[in-house]
Amino acid sequence: MKIVVLDGYGMNPGDLSWGEIEALGSLTVYPRTAPSDVLARAAGADAVLTNKTVLDGATLRALPGLKYVGVLATGYNVVDIDAARALGIVVANIPAYSTASVAQMVFAHLLAITNRVEHYTADNHAGRWTACPDFCYWDESVVELAGKTFGIVGFGNIGSAVARIALAFGMRVLAFTSKPADALPEGVEKAADMRELFTCSDVLSLHCPLTADTRHLVCADTLALMKPSAILINTGRGPLVDEAALAEALNAGRLRAAGVDVLSSEPPAADNPLLSARNCYITPHIAWASTEARRRLMSITASNLRAFLAGSPVNNVAR
Repeated sequence: MKIVVLDGYGMNPGDLSWGEIEALGSLTVYPRTAPSDVLARAAGADAVLTNKTVLDGATLRALPGLKYVGVLATGYNVVDIDAARALGIVVANIPAYSTASVAQMVFAHLLAITNRVEHYTADNHAGRWTACPDFCYWDESVVELAGKTFGIVGFGNIGSAVARIALAFGMRVLAFTSKPADALPEGVEKAADMRELFTCSDVLSLHCPLTADTRHLVCADTLALMKPSAILINTGRGPLVDEAALAEALNAGRLRAAGVDVLSSEPPAADNPLLSARNCYITPHIAWASTEARRRLMSITASNLRAFLAGSPVNNVAR
């Protein structure tokens, strides 16, 4: 079996082994692939693995020997699923490998905003505490999470994990989900509608898929519903947020802060308004990328391939 990885650097910049996958066939790994090089590099491959490199219908149809596409992520919007299905190509994703890591990043952002550890560390290395006339100092109120309302949009694996952590902090958890109220874990309340969620939340965290209905879910109208003291966290998908509207709300003081791990285009354009917005904390799409999560990603990728070779594909999103 000829296996080609089109953009392996994101999953494995060099600290992991490709050995499990290499044992399954002839493996070629490209760190990244430009759109113009996809066809040449994938030519003759039985299996192509991709994270963010797009495999559209025209590309799939131009690869007659292709039998399998492995998406090195949970989301699979980079592959034309309808075309793959019509061509009989199995498309396998990697569900739930990064749940704990993404949930952890949600609270890394939240605590960075409420406790400002990095800010004080930098100031104190520069001598600020040494020169302080008092035994302590702070720039603004430190926020206690206990008793605050934590709103969650979407209640899948990650939303559920985030809810458990929020409950452990003593927060009220309010979820907007299609699940019935009696199916939610103890302590989690179901929001009657999106308006209630935006209005009541002191912290609002996005964990829903990106669809036509959820694109720009956070926009000028929904931001206007939020408390000026509220905090928005987005570790889901960048286009869930209208970035210009969010930047405007932050700069005008109509929202306390935002923590985002994803943007509408990645890497972002230099003029992305969030890059210069007040109180906007940005990480470069790394919530999924803990060493432990990437090891699971590599292992599940190999397991998916083994299942395909055995004639019993798993995690096939093109059924």
